[in-house]
Order: sequence, then C-alpha cells, then structure tokens
Amino acid sequence: MRKWFRNKYVQQEQSLFSQINYYKQSSDFVHYYNPKSPQPFWISYFNSLIDVEILHRDLLPYLNKTSPASLKELQAGLPLENIVITNDLEKIQNELLKGSVFIQFDEKDPVGVLVPAEIKKAREVTIPEEEYSVVGPKESFVESLMININLIRKRLPISQLQVKEMVIGTLSKTKVAVFYIEGIANEENINTVIQRIRNVQYYQILDSSYIAQMIADNENSVFPQLLDTERPDRAAGALAEGSIVILVDGSPHALIGPTSLVGFFGAFDDYFLNWQLSSVLRIIRLLAVSFSILVTPIYVAVLSYHYVLIPKDLMVTLVSSRRVIPLPPFLEALILELTIELLREAGARLPTKVGQTIGIVGGIVIGTAAVEAGLTSNVLLIIVALAALASFTTPVYRMGNAIRLIRFPFLFFAEMWGLLGIAIAFLFLSIHLLRLTSLGRPYLEPIYPFRINDLKDAFIRLPFSWQSKRPFFLQTEDLHRFDEKKAKVKKDIDE
Repeated sequence: MRKWFRNKYVQQEQSLFSQINYYKQSSDFVHYYNPKSPQPFWISYFNSLIDVEILHRDLLPYLNKTSPASLKELQAGLPLENIVITNDLEKIQNELLKGSVFIQFDEKDPVGVLVPAEIKKAREVTIPEEEYSVVGPKESFVESLMININLIRKRLPISQLQVKEMVIGTLSKTKVAVFYIEGIANEENINTVIQRIRNVQYYQILDSSYIAQMIADNENSVFPQLLDTERPDRAAGALAEGSIVILVDGSPHALIGPTSLVGFFGAFDDYFLNWQLSSVLRIIRLLAVSFSILVTPIYVAVLSYHYVLIPKDLMVTLVSSRRVIPLPPFLEALILELTIELLREAGARLPTKVGQTIGIVGGIVIGTAAVEAGLTSNVLLIIVALAALASFTTPVYRMGNAIRLIRFPFLFFAEMWGLLGIAIAFLFLSIHLLRLTSLGRPYLEPIYPFRINDLKDAFIRLPFSWQSKRPFFLQTEDLHRFDEKKAKVKKDIDE
C-alpha cells in the first residue's frame, strides 16, 4: 500500500513538473525561484493573463516580507479571495490559463497555492448601436460576462433570478450563462436550454451567434429562432415575461427564447411610448416588411403575365419608361436587387465614414447611370429603392437579413408563374412557418395556435392595465403579472 501511494505521488510530481516545463516554451509564461525571501518560493503564471498590479501590490510584497510556515498559513495571510490549495493537475492547468498565479515552496512538490489574479478590464458600457432608441435607457451589453450579469441583476434585484453557468468549446473554454426567474419561467423551457447548451460539441464558441445556430430547433431555416438583443432592459423585460436569456462571455448580445415571429417586429422602445403610437408603428413595420417582400415580385408578375390588370394611365407611364429597356422585367429587377445588396454589403464592410459615402454616392451614381444607359426603368428603380428602405424598418437585424433573402425566391416564382407563383411561394413560406418552433414552442403564435390574450401585445400594444397575463405560449408557472381590476382603479388622494 505504501509503495502504491509513493508511485502515485511520483507520478503527480512528474506530471506537474513536465507540464510547467511545457509551459516554459511559451514566451509569456513566467516560472522563477526567489531564494532571498524569508520563505523561498517558486512562482508560475502567464504574464499576458494576470493583472500585474495585483502581483506587485498584494502578492509579492507579502511573500518577500513574511515567512509562512505552511501553505495553509500562506492561504490565510494573503489579502485576496478564492485562494485554493490543490494538487489537482487539471485544475492547476485550467486556472493558470484563466489568469491565476501558482505558488510552491518546493518545485518538485505537486501541491501549491492558486491565487486568482486575472485581468478584469473590459469595454465601457455604451449606448446601443443596432437597437438605438430616442427614449428609454441608453445602456448596452459589453463583451464581459460579469458586467453583463450586473446589468441584468441591477434591473431585477430579486432572489428568484437564477444564473446557471457552463463552459463549452474544447479550445475556447467559453463561459455561457443561462438566466431565468424561478417560479415564473417554465421548467421544461429551462431544462431544454440547459441540456442543448451542454450537448454542444464544437471546438470554439466566439459569440452568442454560435449558440443561436447550434441550439435552434431547425438549423436549416433562414428565420432566427432565438431573439438576440444588445439591450439589458429588453433582456430583463423578457425574463419578467417568463423567457430564458442566454449570455456568452465575449459577446455583446444576449439571446432570448422561446420567441415568436411577431416578437421580431416589436421594438422595445414601443413600451416607452403611448400605446396608440406604439400600435401604429408596429403596423407600419409589418406593412413595410410585406411591401419589401412582395412589391418587386408583383411588378415582375404583372408586367410579364398580367399587364391587363394595369390601369391605362399607369400603363402609359410604364411603357414610356421601358421603351428602350432591352432586358425582360425579371432580369431588370434581379440586377437592381443584386446591386442594392452589393451596396449594402460594401457599406457594412467598409469603415463607417467611407461606408456611408459609398452607400449614398454609389446608390445615386449607379442608379442614375443605369436609367440613362437604358438598362433599367426609373419606375423599377424607385420600387426597388423603396423595398430596400422598407426592409430597414425591422427592429432586429437578423430578421432583416432573413427578409432580404426570401425576396429572391418570390422573385423567381413570379417570373415562372406570375401571381400564381407568388401565391405558391407564399404557401411554401406559410407551411415552413407553421412547422417552425422556438425551443419547442410554436413560432407563429398567437396566429397559430390562435390566442386572443397574446394579441394584446402582438400586432398592436394595448395599455399596460389590459395586459395582466403573461404570454400563454411561454407556458409560465405564474401566468398573472398583476391584478387587472386593481390596475384599472385610479383613486385621487382625497378619495
């Protein structure tokens, strides 16, 4: 038995010693011996991962002035938190790569002290860029997970708010935090999210976009099945509704689920405006998206197959605008749509000031030149420009990308079968949306299945006093937000 313990001790010693020697091959790894201190020690760390101020202010002065008799005395004397004494090789490796300092009294001793000293610098909290609003809070998530957790917790200072952290990615070792409110969020939704994240098998997770694709119900769909947001207030609002929120270390976007299609067309600043204006804005967005998808295919279908439907006055305008156009309506529309996409992609990839210039000047110059060269009609140019402008009304960027993409299948169906082709394309789209789910919940709710209660905050937003129940499709444990009768009673101070 003694021989077995001795062999195991030697094996641990050799493993730790060889691992430190392996780390020495890296230029940013420090491993040195200080024989001049009252208690000589060996210290190991990656200087690119630790906070040098902690090392020189708290750690080294203590080691150079005191003589701790044991590792436990060293652990008790250091003015730092979460100090661990361990001989677990895997733990030592992980903590060193996270920014800890490893201290040994004997280099050949496999036992040492791990002192957390990681760098905690992060980008300052700034205003949202993608979901900017005139009214309401002006804070957005940053790349630091701890700061993002703080941004949510200060908006929901309740003990029921639970955070479950996991580490995924064989190489990146990325921290992922799952938020939910106990007693409100559905237990099945919570377990589904946690299980899917734990089952993710991938070598690196660099952003929440990876998680959104990997845990989606249908990874082949162009429609996003988790709503992403950069606003902490929107994430906190979703948690209060009963949704699950996912944060990824290194990503300034949170994921919200389950979600529905209509949720992507509601901006969070709708709740900061009166309900009449918010409802009108939501209807405008829905009409703009429908216009963006259908207007160009309808133009192609009518000019190719159903020109008898065009009024005589309008026909004169169309004929005069197309009399020198050598291309059929389909190719004319396809070229313009692709040109718009090229300008949009170029503007997004270039620096901000250059991108804005390219978008504006390029659009004007190319559009004017195309009309004057007789490659396209001025009527279609106006239609495509309005369709592109209408697609920007979508509050969520990922849904806007999906809208841009599905315009092209509608365009091809319109060329093949006219208005019938548009109807067939719409049928295929409807079938796909009917079958689509978000974490197992129907994507088209409250349209299908039809739920009157959820319509109060879908296409329009009714007053807060009318919304006493949480969305039914979330299947929350506590369906009621507040007492509706008490909310509608307004008493003056003298009553």
